[in-house]
Amino acid sequence: MEKKEFGYTSKRYDFPTKRYYQTLDLKNDANLIEMYKQRHQKGFYWDEVGAGIREIGVLEMEIFIYNQHLVMVVETALDFDWEKSFEKLSEMPIQIKWEEYMAMFQDADSKASSSEKWQRMERIFQLP
Repeated sequence: MEKKEFGYTSKRYDFPTKRYYQTLDLKNDANLIEMYKQRHQKGFYWDEVGAGIREIGVLEMEIFIYNQHLVMVVETALDFDWEKSFEKLSEMPIQIKWEEYMAMFQDADSKASSSEKWQRMERIFQLP
């Protein structure tokens, strides 16, 4: 894992891409936050979930944390259809199980869908 003070590398693609940003708060409990972080590490994260995410057309997905606040970055091809693709993901049995498995950490209704918990963010500035 890279150190945050050194920045993070990003993948480059031979075609144009677009990025989406989402936010979600975790429950403000240090033990739960550490468990949440652990469940996203190699050996704890379910590879089948990642396969489903790639299957719908996501090229890259990253989650960043500050205290209990999360920001997810999702990179896709330009023609990616967010609504259609994430609807397909939400119907995959492994994704349903993952959402249930992770709900205990999230400061949201445990029965809410991923799209109800994770809120897409609006870009308000881009360096000209």
